[in-house]
Amino acid sequence: MYRCGGVIPELHSSRLRLRRLEDSDAAQLFKYWGDDEVVRYLNMSRLETVQDTLDMINLLNGLSESEDTLRWGIELKETGVLVGSCGFNVWQLAGANRGEIGYDLGVDYWGRGYMPEALLTLMEFGFSVMGLNRIEALVLPENSASRRMLNKLGFQEEGLLREYQQNEQAEGYIDLYLYALLKREFVQRSVT
Repeated sequence: MYRCGGVIPELHSSRLRLRRLEDSDAAQLFKYWGDDEVVRYLNMSRLETVQDTLDMINLLNGLSESEDTLRWGIELKETGVLVGSCGFNVWQLAGANRGEIGYDLGVDYWGRGYMPEALLTLMEFGFSVMGLNRIEALVLPENSASRRMLNKLGFQEEGLLREYQQNEQAEGYIDLYLYALLKREFVQRSVT
């Protein structure tokens, strides 16, 4: 059974390096996690300071040590610029072999194909190394770009989870769409 033990392995795609978030990333990530346009689609409130961002980086890295979260920074290989993050918010191996992904990208980098590329790399790791059979994503109904991207990656929309999550931005509960991709579907798409 997969155990990360706090190690967030470096992953590569043609244009991207997925790597552990570092304290030195706080100022760059604050540009994204402090941007209303980016966080309106995330299950977190906009961060107010670089220190808040540093605290979040340390929290996420700490959660990898307790086998609760794996979060990577998405870095452009060509320039070394951190453009966002992605990872497994949670995973369950025993009896389920499933994980839930989450992701964010700075507005300046939207529409360039970086997120699908990062998620394909992440899914390959999840299915081949972690031993997942199912990868899920929860998406706000109004996040049409994310929903289209997941469909293009082969995810199936499985339904609307009504008032599924409490959200302080919405001052109440929010609906989320559940998307999922099975290992056999991922392998089949990779073969064709």
